[in-house]
Amino acid sequence: MGSVFLPHLKTGWHVDQAILHDQDRLVVIRFGRDHDKDYEVPDFNEMYELYDPMTIMFFYQNKHILCDFSTGDNNKMNFVIHDDQEMIDIIETIFRGARKGKGLVVSPYDYSYKRKK
Repeated sequence: MGSVFLPHLKTGWHVDQAILHDQDRLVVIRFGRDHDKDYEVPDFNEMYELYDPMTIMFFYQNKHILCDFSTGDNNKMNFVIHDDQEMIDIIETIFRGARKGKGLVVSPYDYSYKRKK
């Protein structure tokens, strides 16, 4: 439902423009399709190692912001969060860290045990 309000970026050029355009906001990009779990923007598959059905990445001022979710992969979020407030907290933490110039932010939640279900 949330993707109805977000633009769909169909090519690598569209993704680049979204990342380059906003200098004051955190850009949150979900790679993947609502109806086709195997689809990503092909230009970014190899560069960002996008092999999961859904991947979320964060960018601020044209810089990839890493987040430590305690899963061993700081480059991206490749798991689903079902709690809206939890996702808001993560985005807020990443934004605050990015504004301070941090390239790596620690998630307010530990997902090392949640992913094993």
